[in-house]
Amino acid sequence: MLVILGIVGLTLQGQLWFSAEGFGKTRDLRAAVVEQREQNELLGERNQALDAEVINLKQSKEAAEERARTDLGMIGSDETFYQVVPVASTAY
Repeated sequence: MLVILGIVGLTLQGQLWFSAEGFGKTRDLRAAVVEQREQNELLGERNQALDAEVINLKQSKEAAEERARTDLGMIGSDETFYQVVPVASTAY
């Protein structure tokens, strides 16, 4: 009887350590959780920066104007736009 219990115990341990649903899967899932937490932390930092930018744009007219200038190339109504075109090289 003791021999049968020993064989059953070893079989269960073997399944725990070597089967696809055993310890290896648990280790892989723990690694995936760590990786996802790191990614969530990076995305959380990005979200905080975007939230701060949204608040700044809502509260400040200057911030909205700066964003329009840099992203959209807009100019103010009291400003003059000058475009400098480089001289074309005639060396062939």
